Amino acid sequence: MALRFLGTTSEHGNCPTLYEIEETGDLVIQGDLLTDPKHLAQLRDIKESEAFIVVPRELLTRYAPKE
Repeated sequence: MALRFLGTTSEHGNCPTLYEIEETGDLVIQGDLLTDPKHLAQLRDIKESEAFIVVPRELLTRYAPKE
């Protein structure tokens, strides 16, 4: 499956960055892991395969597909 680069709000190639899986339209987000214990304690229904990424609102409002 191919990833399509949608955009980034960072400089020098760092995260956060937004990609789309071309075949499915699903989004892939590169960003910093959520590590604050108080925030992690509030999450629900977590699967072992899941990770939680902090995403600046600007990244999604600027580059997420509108359709």
